This record gives sequence, C-alpha cells and structure tokens, in this order.
Amino acid sequence: MSKELIEIVAESDAPRLDAYLSQQLNQLSRSYIQKLISEGAVYVNGAVLQSKKEKVAAGDAITIELPEPEVLNIVPENIPIEIVYEDEDVIVVNKPQGMVVHPAPGHYTGTLVNALMFHAKQLSSINGKIRPGIVHRIDKDTSGLLMVAKNDHAHESLAAQLKAKTSLREYVGISNGIIKDDSGIVDAPIGRHPNDRLKMAIVSNGRDAVTHYSVIERMKYHSYIQLRLETGRTHQIRVHMASIGYPLLGDPLYGAKQEKVKHDGQLLHARMLGFVHPSTGKLMTFEAPLPAYFENILSKCRGL
Repeated sequence: MSKELIEIVAESDAPRLDAYLSQQLNQLSRSYIQKLISEGAVYVNGAVLQSKKEKVAAGDAITIELPEPEVLNIVPENIPIEIVYEDEDVIVVNKPQGMVVHPAPGHYTGTLVNALMFHAKQLSSINGKIRPGIVHRIDKDTSGLLMVAKNDHAHESLAAQLKAKTSLREYVGISNGIIKDDSGIVDAPIGRHPNDRLKMAIVSNGRDAVTHYSVIERMKYHSYIQLRLETGRTHQIRVHMASIGYPLLGDPLYGAKQEKVKHDGQLLHARMLGFVHPSTGKLMTFEAPLPAYFENILSKCRGL
C-alpha cells in the first residue's frame, strides 16, 4: 500500500512551519506534525524539512508523507461528556469546541468516540470500529448537538432521515461582514477543492448542498446568524458562507485574512437538533445554549 501524500501551497508567511501546518490541517495535531517532521516525512519545495521551527514563505510547496494507516485499537476513555438525552436507542451529546468526533491520524485518543465507548455498553456497528454509533459529524472546532446511535436499527433510521432531509439541524454562527439581506439560501454543490485536498469548494461536479441563513443581529463588523442545513456536506456552512462573502469568524481554512476579533476556530454552534425517534416514532427536538466561548466572542463583537 502506497503512503498518502498531503500537498499544499502556503498562502502566507508564517514564523514556524509546525504551527502553520497544525492550523491549516486541523485533522492533524501539532505534536503529530512534529513527529512527522522528526521522521523526515515533511518536505518544503522538494527538500526534507530539517527543523520544526523552519519559517514558511508564501508560495512554499509543502508535502507531508503520511505513514500507512495503523490497525487501530480504539479504547474507551473516561472523558466527561455532556449527555443531553439517552435511551436504549439514541444518545444526544453536546460536543465541546475542540473535541474531535472520531479517531484519525494524530487524534487516536481523546475523541468523542473514545468517551462514548466508555459511557455506553453498546453502539451501532454500521460505521465500523473507528466510528461506532456516529451517524453524522460536526467539525472539531464546531460545538453543539450530535446524535449517536446505540444499535444498528436506530442508526439506519437516523441516517435515512438525514438522507431524506427530514431531520432538523440548526446552527448559530458569527460571520465577518454585515449581511444586508435578512435571510437567504445558498444552493451550490460542494466537492473536494481541485487544488487543495484539505479544503472543500463549490464545484460543478460536487454533491448538492443547500444552506438557509438568516440574520439574528447586525454589529459594526460582524453578523450574528442562524443557519439551517438541508444537506450535510463536509464544511458545508463554512464553504457556503465564505462563497457569498461572509466567512465565519475564526475559520482557519475559509476565513478572512484580517479579522477585528481573534479566535482560534470557526464561530459555529449546533444549537438545535430534531429527529423522529427510531422506535417510538415521536418527534424529538433538543436545544443547546450558547457555550461560554461563543458568548465571550459575541460580546467582543458587540463592543467594537
């Protein structure tokens, strides 16, 4: 099996390559990137990188050679998680910002899956050993509600609702710029970026993606917005809002280069979640209040 390559072109100067890569490649931890550097698996303009402290210049071609996937033994970990609801079929979790949903290179431990495996005796097996119970995902730096299946019957039911666009997924976010329209719809297909495999983009041959947005509050430089998903493509809200000129505040991949308020990670919170219960057939809805980090940034935006 050949090794996987990640290839990117630096968009700006940076004082340290390891820090720059950990910001751009949010699926890899900084410590894991440093390990790859020490093993000679990171190249800049074709040359093996000698130091993790090497500077980055705009236009540098960076290649990361990932080792062949390991056979992972995902272990339960006693990590506190906020359970909003649980019964024999489903768990609704309020995920904190900064927590990865399931194990991946550089994040083998400390994930939501590790915590769920400790908490629950059984999770659905449909997505295999790496993602037991995971019906849908939210990004590491997005906080909020996530539904988890405890058995395969529940998983199939919840996944079918996502596919049929009948489940409710409502977010709130803070965008850069003042959105003039009170509401709108972004209907644009999303696929892998043609030149950067770490990004998603609006592409003609992408999968259909529809995002509804409305303005909750306009501030001097920002908009506090509500967003509802019809589809659930990777980075959908982030790509769609950036495409109409209002990228999410703090977004390391799609955000504005200059921001009035600094924050590490996109300001996006999955506030409401609704679905028909797989066994009872009853409609269930849940709401997660704004976390402290979001309230703090919102106050800073209002104070400008």
